[in-house]
Amino acid sequence: MPTRNLEMRWSTARLDLAPIGMPDSSSLLHVFRDPDVRRYLLDGESVSADWVAAEVRASEQRFASGGGGLWALRPRSEPSVIGFVGFREFFEPPEPQLLYGLLPAFWGRGLATEAAAAACRFAFDTLGWKEVRAAIDVPNTASGAVLARLGFRLARTTDDGTAFYVLEAPPPGSSPAVGESANG
Repeated sequence: MPTRNLEMRWSTARLDLAPIGMPDSSSLLHVFRDPDVRRYLLDGESVSADWVAAEVRASEQRFASGGGGLWALRPRSEPSVIGFVGFREFFEPPEPQLLYGLLPAFWGRGLATEAAAAACRFAFDTLGWKEVRAAIDVPNTASGAVLARLGFRLARTTDDGTAFYVLEAPPPGSSPAVGESANG
């Protein structure tokens, strides 16, 4: 598939988003190794620097092929990576899922909602997706609240405790409901 020229960097009210790259690897390793971040995201498993490098390469490939990858999140005009947001394939058959995580010091401020809203707008406006999917562990009520604020609807819950959500693209010409509030 040919590479598409997509605008990949932007800012929200409080965040700068840029595609993850190898220079972000050590910061991302710190985020992914935080026990509170990996509790639901990685089922408590610790990851290696090689795992992060593989995730960076896979994200770069998804962007290069005109799809959705992962963005590093930084507070506006600050250099430190505080989290990530974007899309990664999960399940069989593989399907892209919204994925986000923030260091705990940044929880409770609406930043996950702000970042996830930006990623969903990218999926709808730039990639032309008709829907965005997300899956969370049922006990992860904070992520469930983020998805609810964005307008996701619960599609199903499995016996293993995974909740699957869907957000449909807004109708053409309508005002986007996704992420209208930066403080959600």
